Amino acid sequence: MQLAQKFNIDLMGQRRFSNNESVRILMDPNKADAVLAQLEHHNLKHQVLVDDLAPLVKAQHEENLRSKARFQLPYIEAIGGFYTHAEINAYLDSLPERYPFRAFVKNFGRSFEGRTIKVLTITNGDGHPNKPIILIDAAMHAREWIAPSMALYIIEQLLDHYEDNHELLNEYDWFIIPVVNVDGYEYTHTAERYWRKTRRPTTDPECIGTDLNRNFGYEWGLDEGSSDDPCEDIYRGEYAFDQPEAQMLRDVMLHYSGRLTWYLSLHSYGNYILLPWGHTKELPEGYDDMFYVADAGAMAIVQATNGIYTYGSAYHVLYATSGDSTDYAVGVANVSAAMTLELPAGGFVGFDPWVSQIEGILTETWIGVHAMALEVIRRY
Repeated sequence: MQLAQKFNIDLMGQRRFSNNESVRILMDPNKADAVLAQLEHHNLKHQVLVDDLAPLVKAQHEENLRSKARFQLPYIEAIGGFYTHAEINAYLDSLPERYPFRAFVKNFGRSFEGRTIKVLTITNGDGHPNKPIILIDAAMHAREWIAPSMALYIIEQLLDHYEDNHELLNEYDWFIIPVVNVDGYEYTHTAERYWRKTRRPTTDPECIGTDLNRNFGYEWGLDEGSSDDPCEDIYRGEYAFDQPEAQMLRDVMLHYSGRLTWYLSLHSYGNYILLPWGHTKELPEGYDDMFYVADAGAMAIVQATNGIYTYGSAYHVLYATSGDSTDYAVGVANVSAAMTLELPAGGFVGFDPWVSQIEGILTETWIGVHAMALEVIRRY
């Protein structure tokens, strides 16, 4: 950890597996010799996997631009490419005109850099108020581009393919936030592909950004599962909800807490369905029902594609987290079921699938989301 701080290197997949001591690091090539010398000095086994990721990032960028060029904004297709925040917002704004009785867009906040964060509401158009709500968000971590793609795919299934999925909207309304960490997400499109955190400055001028999924005000500040070091990828912020993007999601949860039944946060990567709690080995009230929801999704996927998902409390099946959004949803906002879905890996690092991989990841994941939604509707 001291090495990461000294040379400002990125720990890719840090603490992802509790039984795996290996870590992949991403570093400035100008610092590579110094880092390798330190690894040698401390007798740490290491292997250079790739000398320069820039050609790969460039090739993926060019593939993405070619694929997106087939579409004329505001029309987009989830499997057709990775879209910028502005492109996604333009698409969201077009939906109420295309689906005037079923799609509604609300501006629910602004990011640190002033970007608008939009919430899309999808209904079946029957006009019945105060239905229970399914809330889905994505891109809490900026580099996880496949997560907004999944949010867009869910939107397409509920709107463009309503007849095939109408049972998901008979009793529930869906609220979808395709991009939460909008500044960080935009930064990955324009400057640094593997950036994770927000873009708000910290107390350390050398280290920008906070991990949004450690910034929520339930069991915030625990050293197991977060860090008080601004240079770490799991930096929790100076205090709970000091990030406007986390405030926005908090406000959505609290505003609709009486109706909010299922909260699903889309992340990548790793084939996990993670339930509360993240901050302790103890299990929350209602855990069994949440477990059966996750089980429905995992079983549907394995039966359809042979894809294997691990599911259970985040603390037990992955690693400890504190101040995360799913713990807050259950612990404060009184959400009946909350979980994080870690989508499959793609590309070289895992966070960077090629456009050609999007369709396979999204169609498999939708099988699980659809099955979990049906179980939520049945169970709650």
